Amino acid sequence: MQSTDWPERHSLMLRELHAKGLSYAEIARALNTEFGTAYTRNATLGRGKRLGLAAPGGPKAARGPDLRPAPAFMGSGRRRRVRDQKETDGRRIPVSAPELPAPVRLRCVGISPRLLSLDQLEPGDCRYPYGGDRDDDPITFCGHPRRPGSSYCSPHFHLTRNPEVIADRPMRPLILRLVAAA
Repeated sequence: MQSTDWPERHSLMLRELHAKGLSYAEIARALNTEFGTAYTRNATLGRGKRLGLAAPGGPKAARGPDLRPAPAFMGSGRRRRVRDQKETDGRRIPVSAPELPAPVRLRCVGISPRLLSLDQLEPGDCRYPYGGDRDDDPITFCGHPRRPGSSYCSPHFHLTRNPEVIADRPMRPLILRLVAAA
């Protein structure tokens, strides 16, 4: 890991190369060539941020369409750039808006939970959680009798499983045998 204490000569060269508009990768290569160091692009970027230098040229990633309304001064006299059209063979074709997915229909059970805290749960109680959505919201549990072989009562067991998938065989206790090694 590189030390955060850069020599002053390295920082000065970083400032100079940044002022010339070089990228941080190019700056790192120049510093390494000049001083025989092994600075990475990220090391020079971090040092540049600590020195208060901005990223040269800004991000190069493509940005989405401008959805802000046009300012009032850009009314009749000026043309705005059209971003929602595709150009093919010199002709512009409007791009259709993407289709929105169908809303997800949530399943629920018609059971009134006992809303027990974790320390109030007995060994045979359902552990289906309720609450905890906000920071100050306590987490409580269903507390109804559990289904055999599950941590949940029957309604919550079916709620947590895919309704189309049915188990091939019922759950049985697992019996392990100890076999002596030769």
